[in-house]
Amino acid sequence: MIILLCAVAAASSEEEIRVVQTRELPAGKPDPGAAHRLRLWLHVFSGGRWSQEELAAAVLESAALLRQCGIALSGAQLRVVQAPPRFHVYFTPVSRELLARLPVGKPAIFFVDDTRNDPAFDAEAIGRGNAATRPELADTMWVAYGARDLPQTLAHELVHLLSDSGAHSEAPGNLMRAETSPRNTRLSAEQCEQLRARGKANGLLSEVN
Repeated sequence: MIILLCAVAAASSEEEIRVVQTRELPAGKPDPGAAHRLRLWLHVFSGGRWSQEELAAAVLESAALLRQCGIALSGAQLRVVQAPPRFHVYFTPVSRELLARLPVGKPAIFFVDDTRNDPAFDAEAIGRGNAATRPELADTMWVAYGARDLPQTLAHELVHLLSDSGAHSEAPGNLMRAETSPRNTRLSAEQCEQLRARGKANGLLSEVN
């Protein structure tokens, strides 16, 4: 009986999911022209492939690209998650289980080691409109290790998420072109308006008082 109880306890410990560390990233200088604020919850896995400093720098750079829409980063909490290795890879059934067991603020960004989904995107944003079959994942982003043009990729996916839209643009230099590039950074007035309106309506942006 004692041996059985020990085995059950060990198995339960191996499946435990918990936040083992948190830190606040600096929000940067206040933007007097901002009309809305954005707060992010970032997640990286203990023992995973991502460098905290690498992703933190990219997040701050990506947030700067949204200033053209009057959106300022009010803060970002980086949370280190301890979880079994299977959760370190983005795969819809497993990631749904992760979110069912791990309370998170929204919008939440998960930096994962890889993806098992097909097609295998470097990054994917799940808004309200494409979360009908996976409600646990609504208002989250999943970024696989090695994603190219990381600041632009993060900003691109944040626009998808906040706008609750999968639309792309063919305009030269537009951030929402299908292929990310350091040269693609601009957003149109219409894109900014949808981003602000949907982001506020979905509770992901707050107005500056």
